[in-house]
Amino acid sequence: MMKHVLISALVLSLFACSLPTRAPVTPTSYMVNPERSGSPLKNRTSYWLKIGSVSVAAPYDGRSLVYRLGDQRFEKDFYNVYTTLPADMISNAKRQWINQSGIFSAAVGQSNTFFPYYTLQATVNEFYGDYRVRPEAVVSIEFFLTVENGGKVNPIIGSNRYTKRISLKDNTPAALVLGQQQALAEIFKEYEVQLDKYATNLPKPLRH
Repeated sequence: MMKHVLISALVLSLFACSLPTRAPVTPTSYMVNPERSGSPLKNRTSYWLKIGSVSVAAPYDGRSLVYRLGDQRFEKDFYNVYTTLPADMISNAKRQWINQSGIFSAAVGQSNTFFPYYTLQATVNEFYGDYRVRPEAVVSIEFFLTVENGGKVNPIIGSNRYTKRISLKDNTPAALVLGQQQALAEIFKEYEVQLDKYATNLPKPLRH
Protein backbone atom coordinates (compact mmCIF):
# COMPACT_ATOMS: atom_id res chain seq x y z
CA MET A 1 0.00 0.00 0.00
CA MET A 2 2.73 2.42 0.99
CA LYS A 3 4.60 1.55 -2.21
CA HIS A 4 1.60 2.54 -4.36
CA VAL A 5 1.23 5.84 -2.47
CA LEU A 6 4.89 6.71 -3.04
CA ILE A 7 4.64 5.87 -6.74
CA SER A 8 1.49 8.01 -7.12
CA ALA A 9 3.14 10.93 -5.33
CA LEU A 10 6.19 10.63 -7.59
CA VAL A 11 4.02 10.61 -10.74
CA LEU A 12 2.08 13.69 -9.58
CA SER A 13 5.31 15.50 -8.75
CA LEU A 14 6.78 14.78 -12.18
CA PHE A 15 3.51 15.88 -13.86
CA ALA A 16 3.48 19.15 -11.93
CA CYS A 17 7.07 19.88 -12.89
CA SER A 18 6.22 19.33 -16.57
CA LEU A 19 3.48 22.00 -16.58
CA PRO A 20 4.46 25.37 -18.14
CA THR A 21 4.92 28.15 -15.60
CA ARG A 22 2.87 31.31 -16.01
CA ALA A 23 4.25 34.73 -15.19
CA PRO A 24 2.07 36.74 -12.80
CA VAL A 25 -0.24 39.20 -14.54
CA THR A 26 1.07 42.76 -14.15
CA PRO A 27 -1.55 45.50 -14.43
CA THR A 28 -1.05 48.15 -17.09
CA SER A 29 -0.75 51.57 -15.47
CA TYR A 30 -1.75 54.97 -16.85
CA MET A 31 -1.21 58.60 -15.84
CA VAL A 32 -3.75 61.37 -16.43
CA ASN A 33 -1.63 64.51 -16.65
CA PRO A 34 -3.06 67.39 -18.70
CA GLU A 35 -0.51 70.05 -19.61
CA ARG A 36 -1.28 73.74 -20.01
CA SER A 37 -0.25 75.38 -23.26
CA GLY A 38 0.12 79.04 -24.09
CA SER A 39 1.65 81.99 -22.28
CA PRO A 40 0.96 82.70 -18.60
CA LEU A 41 -1.78 85.17 -17.76
CA LYS A 42 -1.09 88.52 -16.12
CA ASN A 43 -0.14 87.98 -12.48
CA ARG A 44 -3.09 89.13 -10.40
CA THR A 45 -1.72 88.89 -6.88
CA SER A 46 1.49 88.54 -4.92
CA TYR A 47 -0.15 86.00 -2.59
CA TRP A 48 0.45 82.27 -2.71
CA LEU A 49 -2.30 79.71 -3.22
CA LYS A 50 -2.43 76.44 -1.31
CA ILE A 51 -3.72 73.47 -3.30
CA GLY A 52 -5.76 71.77 -0.61
CA SER A 53 -7.27 68.33 -0.51
CA VAL A 54 -8.90 66.68 -3.49
CA SER A 55 -11.63 64.23 -2.47
CA VAL A 56 -12.84 61.66 -4.99
CA ALA A 57 -16.25 60.06 -4.63
CA ALA A 58 -16.59 56.27 -4.57
CA PRO A 59 -16.28 54.12 -6.61
CA TYR A 60 -13.81 56.33 -8.50
CA ASP A 61 -11.41 56.83 -5.59
CA GLY A 62 -9.26 53.72 -6.20
CA ARG A 63 -6.51 53.08 -8.72
CA SER A 64 -8.63 50.87 -10.98
CA LEU A 65 -10.25 52.35 -14.08
CA VAL A 66 -14.03 52.38 -13.68
CA TYR A 67 -16.54 51.53 -16.42
CA ARG A 68 -20.25 52.30 -16.35
CA LEU A 69 -22.06 49.47 -18.14
CA GLY A 70 -25.62 50.20 -17.00
CA ASP A 71 -27.65 52.76 -15.07
CA GLN A 72 -26.77 51.04 -11.79
CA ARG A 73 -23.90 48.84 -12.96
CA PHE A 74 -20.29 49.94 -12.53
CA GLU A 75 -17.23 47.73 -13.01
CA LYS A 76 -13.65 48.18 -11.83
CA ASP A 77 -10.79 47.08 -14.09
CA PHE A 78 -8.08 45.56 -11.90
CA TYR A 79 -5.82 44.93 -14.90
CA ASN A 80 -5.76 48.58 -16.01
CA VAL A 81 -4.97 51.07 -13.26
CA TYR A 82 -3.73 54.60 -12.62
CA THR A 83 -0.14 55.02 -11.50
CA THR A 84 -1.34 56.81 -8.36
CA LEU A 85 -4.66 57.39 -6.64
CA PRO A 86 -6.90 59.77 -8.63
CA ALA A 87 -6.92 62.25 -5.72
CA ASP A 88 -3.13 62.63 -5.84
CA MET A 89 -3.00 62.56 -9.62
CA ILE A 90 -5.60 65.31 -10.05
CA SER A 91 -4.17 67.41 -7.21
CA ASN A 92 -0.69 67.42 -8.76
CA ALA A 93 -2.08 68.23 -12.22
CA LYS A 94 -4.14 71.09 -10.81
CA ARG A 95 -1.16 72.58 -8.95
CA GLN A 96 1.06 72.42 -12.04
CA TRP A 97 -1.64 74.00 -14.21
CA ILE A 98 -2.24 76.93 -11.83
CA ASN A 99 1.48 77.52 -11.41
CA GLN A 100 1.84 77.71 -15.19
CA SER A 101 -1.11 80.10 -15.43
CA GLY A 102 0.75 82.69 -13.35
CA ILE A 103 -2.41 84.02 -11.65
CA PHE A 104 -0.99 83.62 -8.13
CA SER A 105 2.61 84.20 -7.15
CA ALA A 106 2.87 80.44 -6.54
CA ALA A 107 0.68 77.40 -5.99
CA VAL A 108 1.99 75.01 -3.33
CA GLY A 109 0.96 71.54 -2.20
CA GLN A 110 -0.36 70.43 1.17
CA SER A 111 3.02 69.15 2.35
CA ASN A 112 4.59 72.60 2.02
CA THR A 113 5.39 74.17 5.40
CA PHE A 114 4.35 77.61 4.15
CA PHE A 115 0.67 78.32 4.82
CA PRO A 116 -0.85 80.71 2.27
CA TYR A 117 -3.93 82.75 3.06
CA TYR A 118 -5.92 81.27 0.19
CA THR A 119 -6.78 77.61 -0.37
CA LEU A 120 -8.24 75.78 -3.34
CA GLN A 121 -9.94 72.45 -2.66
CA ALA A 122 -11.80 70.19 -5.05
CA THR A 123 -14.31 67.35 -5.04
CA VAL A 124 -14.32 64.89 -7.94
CA ASN A 125 -17.88 63.63 -8.29
CA GLU A 126 -17.44 61.60 -11.49
CA PHE A 127 -14.37 59.99 -13.07
CA TYR A 128 -15.23 57.02 -15.26
CA GLY A 129 -15.86 55.63 -18.72
CA ASP A 130 -19.51 55.50 -19.80
CA TYR A 131 -20.25 52.62 -22.20
CA ARG A 132 -24.05 52.49 -21.98
CA VAL A 133 -24.68 54.03 -25.41
CA ARG A 134 -21.38 55.12 -26.93
CA PRO A 135 -17.97 55.20 -25.21
CA GLU A 136 -17.40 58.47 -23.36
CA ALA A 137 -15.04 59.74 -20.67
CA VAL A 138 -16.95 61.48 -17.89
CA VAL A 139 -15.27 63.90 -15.46
CA SER A 140 -17.08 66.17 -13.00
CA ILE A 141 -15.26 68.41 -10.51
CA GLU A 142 -16.34 71.10 -8.04
CA PHE A 143 -13.79 73.70 -6.90
CA PHE A 144 -13.88 75.62 -3.61
CA LEU A 145 -11.71 78.74 -3.18
CA THR A 146 -11.46 79.96 0.43
CA VAL A 147 -9.67 82.64 2.45
CA GLU A 148 -8.19 82.46 5.96
CA ASN A 149 -10.28 84.83 8.09
CA GLY A 150 -10.43 83.27 11.53
CA GLY A 151 -13.99 82.12 11.04
CA LYS A 152 -15.41 85.63 11.35
CA VAL A 153 -17.28 85.42 8.04
CA ASN A 154 -17.97 82.79 5.41
CA PRO A 155 -14.51 81.79 4.14
CA ILE A 156 -15.76 80.66 0.70
CA ILE A 157 -14.83 83.06 -2.08
CA GLY A 158 -16.49 80.93 -4.71
CA SER A 159 -17.56 77.39 -5.65
CA ASN A 160 -17.75 76.24 -9.25
CA ARG A 161 -18.70 72.91 -10.77
CA TYR A 162 -17.76 71.62 -14.22
CA THR A 163 -18.74 68.44 -16.06
CA LYS A 164 -17.25 67.20 -19.32
CA ARG A 165 -18.15 64.23 -21.51
CA ILE A 166 -15.57 63.33 -24.18
CA SER A 167 -16.38 60.86 -26.97
CA LEU A 168 -13.84 58.04 -27.25
CA LYS A 169 -12.48 56.55 -30.46
CA ASP A 170 -12.84 52.99 -29.12
CA ASN A 171 -13.46 50.91 -25.98
CA THR A 172 -9.82 50.50 -24.95
CA PRO A 173 -8.48 51.63 -21.56
CA ALA A 174 -5.92 53.82 -23.33
CA ALA A 175 -8.69 55.70 -25.12
CA LEU A 176 -10.51 56.25 -21.83
CA VAL A 177 -7.41 57.71 -20.16
CA LEU A 178 -6.83 60.06 -23.09
CA GLY A 179 -10.47 61.14 -22.89
CA GLN A 180 -10.21 61.80 -19.15
CA GLN A 181 -7.05 63.81 -19.73
CA GLN A 182 -8.81 65.93 -22.37
CA ALA A 183 -11.80 66.43 -20.06
CA LEU A 184 -9.53 67.56 -17.21
CA ALA A 185 -7.68 69.96 -19.51
CA GLU A 186 -10.96 71.55 -20.62
CA ILE A 187 -12.16 71.85 -17.02
CA PHE A 188 -8.88 73.40 -15.85
CA LYS A 189 -8.94 75.82 -18.78
CA GLU A 190 -12.46 77.00 -17.92
CA TYR A 191 -11.74 77.27 -14.21
CA GLU A 192 -8.56 79.21 -14.92
CA VAL A 193 -10.73 81.99 -16.39
CA GLN A 194 -12.89 82.01 -13.26
CA LEU A 195 -9.90 81.90 -10.92
CA ASP A 196 -8.38 84.86 -12.75
CA LYS A 197 -11.58 86.83 -12.08
CA TYR A 198 -11.49 85.92 -8.39
CA ALA A 199 -7.87 87.02 -8.15
CA THR A 200 -8.67 90.54 -9.35
CA ASN A 201 -10.73 91.18 -6.21
CA LEU A 202 -9.60 88.83 -3.45
CA PRO A 203 -10.96 89.50 0.06
CA LYS A 204 -8.24 90.53 2.47
CA PRO A 205 -7.09 87.70 4.75
CA LEU A 206 -7.30 87.96 8.53
CA ARG A 207 -3.54 88.32 9.01
CA HIS A 208 -2.99 90.86 6.24
